[in-house]
Amino acid sequence: MFDLPEYRLQKLATLKESGIQAWPERFESTHTLAAAALLPDETQNVKIAGRIVGLRKLGKLTFAHLQDLEGRMQIALKRDDLGDAYNTFHKVVDIGDFVGVTGRVFTTKTGEKTVMADAYTFLGKALRELPEKWHGLTDIELRYRQRYLDLITNAESRQVALLRPRLTKAIREFLDGHGFIEVETPILTNQASGALARPFQTHHNALDIDVYLRIAPETYLKRLVVGGFTHVYEIARNFRNEGISPVHLQDFTMIEGYSAYWNYEDNMRLMRDMILYVLEHVFGTYEIQVGEHLIDFSQEWPVVTFRELLLQDAGIDINEYPDGPTLLAAIRAKGIQLEHENLEALGKGNLIDVLYKKVSRPQIIAPTFLTAHPIELSPLARRNDNDPSIADRFQLLVNGAEIINAYSELVDPIDQRQRLKEQASLRSQGDEEAMPLDNDYLRAMEHGMPPISGWGMGIDRLLQVLLDLPNIRDGVLFPLMRPQNE
Repeated sequence: MFDLPEYRLQKLATLKESGIQAWPERFESTHTLAAAALLPDETQNVKIAGRIVGLRKLGKLTFAHLQDLEGRMQIALKRDDLGDAYNTFHKVVDIGDFVGVTGRVFTTKTGEKTVMADAYTFLGKALRELPEKWHGLTDIELRYRQRYLDLITNAESRQVALLRPRLTKAIREFLDGHGFIEVETPILTNQASGALARPFQTHHNALDIDVYLRIAPETYLKRLVVGGFTHVYEIARNFRNEGISPVHLQDFTMIEGYSAYWNYEDNMRLMRDMILYVLEHVFGTYEIQVGEHLIDFSQEWPVVTFRELLLQDAGIDINEYPDGPTLLAAIRAKGIQLEHENLEALGKGNLIDVLYKKVSRPQIIAPTFLTAHPIELSPLARRNDNDPSIADRFQLLVNGAEIINAYSELVDPIDQRQRLKEQASLRSQGDEEAMPLDNDYLRAMEHGMPPISGWGMGIDRLLQVLLDLPNIRDGVLFPLMRPQNE
């Protein structure tokens, strides 16, 4: 039967012959495993349940370990206490099965909290063996494909799975406490807008139109500001049809927020306060070990301009080159090799971004604000009043990763229309990451916008940095994988 181990099928048959439900309806626990491990000795009528991950029979006494996502607890079964049920236990139970136990708490001679079973209930038969017994999965691809096995066998994966919702909860608490309102905006859109990226495209059969999975919710959140929201945010699932790497996902979770009457400097302060709040409430410290670096987030965060950074790291003054071809020639003259499938098709802004990611970003370790991005790289950002060639924008970088992207928003509909026309021209020339013209969004802008500043932060990227995960997929429960042939 489906290549299942014969001995487990035999035990399944024994369960049925004994009148025991292999997969019963429910079991009512009095404590989680983590809570039971804290109970004082001689606590009576404790009911716990979990998966058996360890089993030792010592004559008339058997010890087993139950496990769930948050805890682990030893149970003990005595033949003298359980009678025939003791023998039945060994006839039907395997590692991987679920059981519930009722009994009293005591501490063994080795100092381990244990529940001595007065009775047990069989709660679920596992027809397949756990990989490598209970010592953990080491096959990385198998861990991604069968995350449930990874969670059973690896304590580190369980910790990541628990930290992620705690981190998201802390961010929600912070934003809600600062007057932000959480909303939901469309995932299927008529325009591939919100960020510079290649979109996923599909077809809506009922409407007979092509639609896109959202790249980012930005233009919809700004529409809400037009409608009267002052502080608004969304925890959004976004999709970008780009390359795979240890720091990139094609579908990922981002938090975006927008504030009326603010500029990007207001958000620099807000974002620093938010990160410190998360560290305090989730990790209990401002110091995080990331690889060989102990990063103290409570220290001052340096501010550096985009031009200064590339002058320092590449010896190239980006202000001297008016377009993509002249900048690409200068990059090649410096002997800098960039990785992109079609460098000649990139506009100046995207080419600058590729250069920065090659020569500068990997060297930034401590939290750093990168500011004054070239306006070509920021089609939705506000031009700086003193230098219209740059945007009022910042990115937060930590250990070579972009954690937050934010700017003072462009609220001038005439300027926005011209920039989107330039983006559409680049798109027609082959730059698939450029934005199309979005007339519906421009119409909303033309009804009037206040000053706005917005920001976006990837939850997956933040988790990867703070937990020092080697691959961003380590922080995602079910990352997309190429299908296997059965």
